[in-house]
Amino acid sequence: MPDRPDPSANRLLEPKDRISEILFGVIMALTITNSVGIAQHGEGDLKVLLLGALGCNLAWGMIDAAMYLMTQFSDRGHAVTLLQEVRNQADPMAARGVIADALPPVLVSILKPDDLEEMRLRLNQLPEPSARSQLTRSDWAAAAGVFLLVFLSTLPIVVPFLLINEPRVALRTSNAVAVAMLFLSGAALGRYSGNHPWKVGLSMVIIGIALVGVAIAFGG
Repeated sequence: MPDRPDPSANRLLEPKDRISEILFGVIMALTITNSVGIAQHGEGDLKVLLLGALGCNLAWGMIDAAMYLMTQFSDRGHAVTLLQEVRNQADPMAARGVIADALPPVLVSILKPDDLEEMRLRLNQLPEPSARSQLTRSDWAAAAGVFLLVFLSTLPIVVPFLLINEPRVALRTSNAVAVAMLFLSGAALGRYSGNHPWKVGLSMVIIGIALVGVAIAFGG
């Protein structure tokens, strides 16, 4: 039976991951711009604000990319451990139980014992995996994508401060751009998850503003 191509094999990041990274960057940028604006009553040093927003998302983009690589490394090692656990089971039924525990409950609910047995046999036919988990070029490329999404999502929010001389107007315009980005990202997430885009978009705006308010209140 020939292997079926994986439609997600060429994706560096899943849609939900891309949307999540953009949302993260927008919320971080909103927190910085509004923190400076509130602290200095909208008349703060423009250079300080811009460097603060860009620097914060630059740092968090690097951190998020590093966490992505760590997660990939950990997941790949866990997959090897599961494979060895399946192979080490002397009882085929116990091996099928290991496979079932590793699968989503919805998927397990439609599988028959013969399906799990076929999976067990296929897993036993796989070549021996490397003893060490290794990061691939795709992992590093995806991590770069994570960094860029977090960092570049800052740019639309800081552009008003470059184009508008009045700090208060620039801050309000920047906030409007950020709210629009929150809504559009939420709507995209809603479409991806099969929910109503408008409802998820509005919910994301409310949640994003609430998170920014909490961050500012706690000195973020």
